[in-house]
Amino acid sequence: MRAEGPLSRAIVEFLASLAARHYSPATVDTYGFDLRHLHERVGEVAPQSLASQDIRRALAGLHSQGLQAKTLARTLSAWRSFFNYLARQNVLQANPCLGLRPPRSDKKLPNAPGVDAVAHLLADLPAGEADDVWRLRDRAMFELMYSSGLRRAELIGLDIAGLDLSAGEVTVTGKGSRMRVVPVGKPALEAVRNWLAQRPNVARADTQALFVGARGARISATVLALALKQMAVRQGITAHMHPHALRHAFASHVLQSSGDLRAVQEMLGHASLSTTQIYTHLDFQHLAQVYDQAHPRAKKKPD
Repeated sequence: MRAEGPLSRAIVEFLASLAARHYSPATVDTYGFDLRHLHERVGEVAPQSLASQDIRRALAGLHSQGLQAKTLARTLSAWRSFFNYLARQNVLQANPCLGLRPPRSDKKLPNAPGVDAVAHLLADLPAGEADDVWRLRDRAMFELMYSSGLRRAELIGLDIAGLDLSAGEVTVTGKGSRMRVVPVGKPALEAVRNWLAQRPNVARADTQALFVGARGARISATVLALALKQMAVRQGITAHMHPHALRHAFASHVLQSSGDLRAVQEMLGHASLSTTQIYTHLDFQHLAQVYDQAHPRAKKKPD
């Protein structure tokens, strides 16, 4: 951008300041790209003449052009940083971006495998694998994730003391250091017991982690994801399977069976019910599919 007017000059100076602060060239280019959008929308004006309604109108114009919500959020962030810089330079008194928010992005439905797919994934180990300590670990991990709706980090951070086998409960620490107690189903309890019987053979004596890796220390996120991928391949599952999909499956399957959104919220550890409500869309999809297949007039065309 050539510095031919007040806004262009201000943008060039801002980008130069980023480079002087050792921002990467790619980051500086991204800021420049986003600020060109501003220049195109408001023209060659003095930055201090811009008000919040001008920024809102510019953002709305980009939205009408089809820019996605994530892109608009990044663009607004770049504009906000630019005006903050000008405020520090005493070019303007207030940032016109303050209080503005980009359009909300549409929530994507989580990838939740069906009941049959999960059952196939967690099928009993073949006789040749029943004595393999790592197969026992993997089955215990993923039975527990699905049984109790655990996040990946919650499973990784789980200690032996967090599991009460007699009560059939697990205590985990979730986001915001919030603790919750979640029921554990019988298949998961059995799988964990089988793993615990073999765990002393591979775990370091000084670790309290329930699940460990090949070096005997707490399992890592990378090893967890790889273990699930390999387990899916062994079971002949071609669809991509990631650890969080088991949490999604837990939520959608419990909701389909019970319809109790509050209970699902509590078990998932969601601070807000609105976060849990995304699973109602999955539930509706399930109900709509059942309706299409079962209702005698679902597919009847009008005369």
